[in-house]
This record gives sequence, C-alpha cells and structure tokens, in this order.
Amino acid sequence: MPHILNCRFDARRSAHGRFAIGAAIVAVAAAGCTQGNGEAEAENEMAAQSPMTFFITSAGPGDGANLGGLEGADAHCETLAAAVGAGARGWAAYLSTINEDGTAAVHARDRIGAGPWHNQAGALIANSVDELHSEAANLTKESILTEMGEMVNGRGDDPNMHDILTGSQMDGTAFTGEGYDNCMNWTSNDDEGSAAVGHHDRIGGGQNPTSWNSAHGSRGCGQTNLQATGGNGFYYCFAAGN
Repeated sequence: MPHILNCRFDARRSAHGRFAIGAAIVAVAAAGCTQGNGEAEAENEMAAQSPMTFFITSAGPGDGANLGGLEGADAHCETLAAAVGAGARGWAAYLSTINEDGTAAVHARDRIGAGPWHNQAGALIANSVDELHSEAANLTKESILTEMGEMVNGRGDDPNMHDILTGSQMDGTAFTGEGYDNCMNWTSNDDEGSAAVGHHDRIGGGQNPTSWNSAHGSRGCGQTNLQATGGNGFYYCFAAGN
C-alpha cells in the first residue's frame, strides 16, 4: 500500500471524523506504515542474528585462480558476507600457500579459527578444526551453501562446478608435489600451473574423489581451465573471529 500520508496524521484525522475512512481501513493503513518505517530496522536485526560462519562463494573474482593472493581472497569473502549482512566476522578463505621464494607455507586449517561453524541456514558444519577434517563433519552438497543460502552445482548438473579451490591436502595442510605451483599462490591465471581442488558434492574423479578439500589438482589456472574440468573458481570462506 503506498504511504501517501503519514500514519499518525491519517489516524488522527480519521479519529476526528474528518475523513470517511472506516476503522478497518485505518488499522490496515497504520500497520502498513509501521512496517514501512521499521523495515530497515528489521533487516538490520535479522542480519545481526545471522548464524552464518561458513559458506562457499556464490561467485569467484572471475580471473581463474588469480584471487589476489590470500589477502585478495579474504577480502572477497568479506565482500560477499557483508552483502548479506554477515560482515566483520574475521572472514578467511580456506586456502593454503606453498613455500615459495623463502616464504613459509600457510596451511588452510590454521587460517579459519577454532569453530564451531554453521552454514547460512544455521546447520552445524563442524565444532572444531579436527572435526572439520574428519568424517564427522557435516559437509555435503546440501549443507555447503553459498552466502545466500543456495546450493552450488555439482556433478550431474549443467554446468558442473564442484571443483573448489583449496591448495590443500585432506588434513588442511598445504599441498606439495614436484612441479606443483599452487597457481603461484593464488596470483596466476595462466594455462600452465595447478592448484589442489576439492569436490563439495563429494563425488567425481581424481585421487580422492569424495574429498571436499583435496580431490585432485586443476589442469591450469585460468578461468576457462577451471571451468573445463568442472569448476568455476569458487572456494570456501570461514569466520575466523566468530
């Protein structure tokens, strides 16, 4: 209902009989104005109560495995979370980096806080880092939701987007291997190179096809490379400061 007049003014005028408006109409109009005036406050309250401390990105930066390094990946997590009212929770990308040019490796499991973590719907994912990397974790296609509460396409869907960037082994430590470059630690979009990916739907091929965080390596680091093998440059985000 359009709010043509202020509710308080309408109700007062109606109460004095200056307009021929029935009591029921006045009540509906007043309720409508109250809702309109409080809409922003209600949305803010809902956002403050959001249980989400874990999600899979609904979109990557769109430049393949070039995420702007860990800093850029974390910032993207924060941007997506903030857009749905769940920002400022210490969002960190579940990504590992390898020892390169003398810099120490960074392990994804060490970046994400202590838990527990819940998805956008409020379902518990895991209580702790150890549980997260065990069979007790609630990690399925149905529970690994985006920040908007949506499921991501998996194997059998068109297009398949189940390859999720992690750069990690199954225990959450940095993936290593001869010739492995982790897509230059998340700064490369070249056709060459590789980064470890998991399968969020827990099915597929590779060395560990049912692993959510370490199924196989990507074939290249560009956006088209990732898409060609069943990915789209998505990754996991955790609230490390929850």
